[in-house]
Amino acid sequence: MQAMQFEQSVQRILGRDRRFDPQAYFFVKEALDFTLQRVSGGNGGQARHVSGQELLEGFRDCALEQFGPMASTLMEEWGVRRCQDIGDMVFLLIEEQVFGKQESDRREDFSGDFDFIESLVAPFLPKGEKVLRLNVPDAVEKLGNVC
Repeated sequence: MQAMQFEQSVQRILGRDRRFDPQAYFFVKEALDFTLQRVSGGNGGQARHVSGQELLEGFRDCALEQFGPMASTLMEEWGVRRCQDIGDMVFLLIEEQVFGKQESDRREDFSGDFDFIESLVAPFLPKGEKVLRLNVPDAVEKLGNVC
């Protein structure tokens, strides 16, 4: 698909669903290309359909490779906070006939078995450190109850 057609598809999606920054859709496409290239390299150069889990891992690895320690911050800015968000974007692109799908593909394939944001932060932490996730509204409410 040509860049202009992809951009028009993204604009149509944004007309009905504004959860994600337009750049997130472009990155999903880039991550799919990254994943397809990875899969074909391990498949004797043959392209094949990728699963939701493979795309999630490819998305994560592509983000880490391209954005390094800023990956989690950028994804938060783009509204991509969970594995399911990637699946939502993929299925919105499928609705626009930008991406194809097999009969067996489902949104649930993007549930992911890892914490998406943590997976972008953890590689840059000193060994043994854990990712601290602070839910600001909850923290403010708890502080309000203490004071």
